[in-house]
Parts: sequence; C-alpha cells; structure tokens
Amino acid sequence: MPHSAPKDAARDHFADIPQLLDEPASSSACCVEAPADGPQLPPHTFTDPSSEDTIARVTQTLSRLEELAELLTLEDDYLPATLDYALPRNFRLSIVIPVYNEEQTIARLLARVAALPLAKEIIVIDDCSTDGTRRILQALDRARGVHVIFKPANEGKGAALRTGFRRASGDVVVVQDADLEYDPRDIVPLIRPIVEGTADVAYGSRFLGARPQDPSLIHRVGNGLLTWASNVTTGLALTDMETCYKAFRRDALRGIEIQQNRFGFEPEVTAKLARRKCRFSEVPITYAARSYAEGKKIGVKDLFSALWCIARYGACD
Repeated sequence: MPHSAPKDAARDHFADIPQLLDEPASSSACCVEAPADGPQLPPHTFTDPSSEDTIARVTQTLSRLEELAELLTLEDDYLPATLDYALPRNFRLSIVIPVYNEEQTIARLLARVAALPLAKEIIVIDDCSTDGTRRILQALDRARGVHVIFKPANEGKGAALRTGFRRASGDVVVVQDADLEYDPRDIVPLIRPIVEGTADVAYGSRFLGARPQDPSLIHRVGNGLLTWASNVTTGLALTDMETCYKAFRRDALRGIEIQQNRFGFEPEVTAKLARRKCRFSEVPITYAARSYAEGKKIGVKDLFSALWCIARYGACD
C-alpha cells in the first residue's frame, strides 16, 4: 500500500522556494493576481522585457523545485524513523556523507537522510566522481539543509571526512556512507547514548544481536581480525571497529586531525579517541551488504593498510 505521508514530509522539507533556491521572496510577486476592483496592471506588464525575465525566473524556480521534490521523494515502501526519546533544546545533528561514483543510490540515500525526524545539516563531499553522481549533487546542492563540497581530485574516504568534519557545526557528528548498505533510520538509536550523556562516541555494530548482519564469511573474518587487533592496542572491547556508522560529540573530534586518506580512517580515529579517554558505546544496526559488482570499493590492500594503521596509531598520534 502506498504511503503518502513520507512523500509529503519530504516535500514539506523543501517547500520554502525562496529559501530553497536563495531567490528573493519578492520574485513571486508576479504570480499574485490583482483584485478585479483594484488597480489594473498596465497592458504592457507581460510584454515588458523585465517582466518576461521575472516570469522566466519564477518558472525556472518552480521547475527546479519539482526536480528537487522528485529527487528527494522517499520510496513508497520506506517508512521514516520515529524519535522515541527527548532531544536537548536547539539540538542539531551533522551528517557527513563521503561519496564517490554512487549515481544509483545517492538520491535515494539523501531522501532517507532528509526524512530523519530531527534538526540536521547534511554535508556531502563528492570525491571527484566520474559518473552521474556530480550532476545529481549539483541539482541538490542548494536544497535547504544540504551542503555539497565538490573536491577537485579523488583522495579517498578519509580525506573526504576530514573535509566534512571541518564544515560540521552540529552538536553530534555522524558518518553515513552513500551506498545504502547502512540504513539512516539506525542513526536515531545510534546517537541516543551520546544525546543522553552516557557516551562520547557511538559505533553501530553489524555483529551485535542474534545474527551477524554481514553474510560474507571472508568479510566477517577480516572484520573480526581488525577489530581484535584494534582492541588489543586501544584497550576497548568493540565488536565492529570497521563499521561506517560512527557518531561523535563534535567537541570530541576537536584537536583530532585525520591523516589517513582512505579506509585507514577507521582504526586511526578509533585509536585517537580511545587515547583521549572518550567513552565508547555500541548499538546494533542493520546492514545490507553489496557486492564488488554493485560497487563495493574496499579490498585486500585496505586490509593490510588497516593493520598497519592499527599498529601505527595504537602507539601514538
């Protein structure tokens, strides 16, 4: 059965045309019809070049609004998250999304993130995509609450997050991948320990609960090895150090400069936060693994790089 409420919510999020497109509010004045018994518009109003230009601008604005609404409309069978705990007054979440060549998923992912029931800023870092991702992001760049940073060269996930963290201004910062392996609805329970003051850092674990979420035995063994090695050097007791879903109090990130440009970010940031005695929490999450044919990017080379980073940052910053 179709669910109209999610679509309506997405449209409402982008309903303010002047604010959405940074257009002056007065640009809509030409659309107001004069009362029949009031002053009549001069006959040349709609033939005057300036009036035609205004009409064209309004038409362009409405067309862009329709394009944004289409791009950011939730799927009919996707039900948005609900918030079942209280947020502090004026709370704001920063969601940092590194993206590279994800034209098949980026619009759906951003629609799901935009539907989260809390105040947020969405920071997207395009790592010099070469497919249609950049075109989609250019259409969404000025949408309210969405900020896109276009990098001139491809550097990797760690470098993209370094850029995004510098831009983040929320009370809590969370990392979100753009490939739909991780469901944004899990962000609500993920940040709860931080919001309630019981943790400084929260990781979403694919291996908590009755059944591991990753169906690949090779990936589970690799993740288990890396998490074990990380725990040995940090003194933590994590079950999923390599998870994408990492949330931080923004002030916990202060003073931490990410050095790794690729997937070495995961052990690096874990070790640096542990050294600063941050309180860690883990929350079970869902996970829909994709294959390399579907665009998965991490490989064997990154496994050895991660082991090196675990040893390197386990010793010192």
